[in-house]
Amino acid sequence: MKAKDSLSSTVFFFIFPISKTFFSLLFNSLSSSLHTMSSARFLSLLSVVTLSLFLTPTDASSRSLPTSHETTELNVVSSLQQTQHILSIDPTRSSLTATTTPESIPVFLNSSSPLSLELHSRDTLLASQHKNYKSLVLSRLERDSSRVASIISKVRLAVEGTDSSETRYQPEELTTPVISGASQGSGEYFSRLGVGTPAKEMYMVLDTGSDVNWIQCKPCSSCYQQSDPIFDPSSSSTYKSLTCSAPRCASLRASACGSGKCLYQVRYGDGSFTVGEYATDTVTFGSSGKVDNVALGCGRHNEGLFTGAAGLLGLGGGALSMTSQIKAKSFSYCLVDRDSGKSSSLDFNSVQIGAGDATAPLLRNSKVDTFYYVGLTGFSVGGRQVSVPSPVFAVDASGGGGVILDCGTAVTRLQTQAYDSLRDAFVKLTADLKRGTSSISLFDTCYDFSSLSTVRVPTVALHFTGGKTLNLPAKNYLIPVDDAGTFCFAFAPTSSQLSIIGNVQQQGTRITYDLANRLIGLSANKC
Repeated sequence: MKAKDSLSSTVFFFIFPISKTFFSLLFNSLSSSLHTMSSARFLSLLSVVTLSLFLTPTDASSRSLPTSHETTELNVVSSLQQTQHILSIDPTRSSLTATTTPESIPVFLNSSSPLSLELHSRDTLLASQHKNYKSLVLSRLERDSSRVASIISKVRLAVEGTDSSETRYQPEELTTPVISGASQGSGEYFSRLGVGTPAKEMYMVLDTGSDVNWIQCKPCSSCYQQSDPIFDPSSSSTYKSLTCSAPRCASLRASACGSGKCLYQVRYGDGSFTVGEYATDTVTFGSSGKVDNVALGCGRHNEGLFTGAAGLLGLGGGALSMTSQIKAKSFSYCLVDRDSGKSSSLDFNSVQIGAGDATAPLLRNSKVDTFYYVGLTGFSVGGRQVSVPSPVFAVDASGGGGVILDCGTAVTRLQTQAYDSLRDAFVKLTADLKRGTSSISLFDTCYDFSSLSTVRVPTVALHFTGGKTLNLPAKNYLIPVDDAGTFCFAFAPTSSQLSIIGNVQQQGTRITYDLANRLIGLSANKC
């Protein structure tokens, strides 16, 4: 017994600092069995108990990071399942086909009346032409690059004073055949809007970075393929051409006069543009209401632009946008995950910013009124503030720089200095995660999660002027780029001084534009 007692005491003393209370109980429990237990048996049992303190049960398909910083879980399996789902969607089975809206829809009488439209992602309405998910992603990123180039160009021209709002052309100058706009990145989310009397419903691209509303019209000398029949203005009893002297004609950035009618042109960053007659008609917002005398372009030359949609619903801050024409006090949308196949809504005057929502001031840029600038102050990764000089996100005296919120841009673009700081902070806290073999398109930071079902990753949060914070879900900054388990950090640098918060970071968040109080509200998980 002395040998056994000595052995027991020695082992107990060795592991005593780990948990005095636990081992007191353990020793008392085991001591009663020492007389009948061999030394070898005792050592074997004690080894198992000791190791259990240091080894926690783990699933080989899960991965956790050290807990010295804040983490959140990314569901790898769920994300990869959606990559398969989006490629299998058949738009021809959709119930949202062209319809005639009943005449009983109430007329929108004032700027406080609520209106609502259903909202869909682009890839749920167009049959996939891609052989795999990586091909789809690369196509999205190509469109996105064109979109960003368009925005940067528009802001630059405005800052330089060369983006005149009263450019006049001869009619023949507005009928130049357009370049294919298949790469134009504005068509990421669509809404279904009724046009004319009786109303013909059609898919329209939702765009907070544009002002002019337009649709393709018959007779059409150059039109791209769309999901719905092309609008025939002769079938609408409320369609009316605008005269050349109409104030709204004068507000166009590019216009001409032909046979006494106002002609318009909208040009996009990749060289594409739509040309036609500028007119007014009644527009219908589902069953929620209709608005008379809304100005919109009736495009006769629109080759390749926004394939699938009938036209564009401009939600920018300019005088000709839909929000301005209906004098909306607010509007909001919630962008569903583009791979989910689900829909959400675009609402006017019906969603209030909640007390617990993240908020940001809605800022003005005197040089360009289309875009919605927000007061962003910085980021945090893993709960730790990322060091970025505050002037990086400010609009400078010339109108350059700043941060805009845009639903048409997919991947958030950050001024290079800010991006480098954010990425480096994220990489530092994910050093033990398996990196991808190479960069993919815009993305220079990718990971291989092919063997995992879930993974703990550092949190990422956006901080706004006034101290409010928006915590992003992991799927809003680590996105799959193929169906094999490669995920990339979904931010990208830009050489421009302008930063853009894109729709990948907005997904799953109700974004409310309180135009009356110049405030942006961000409500997580309120789709």
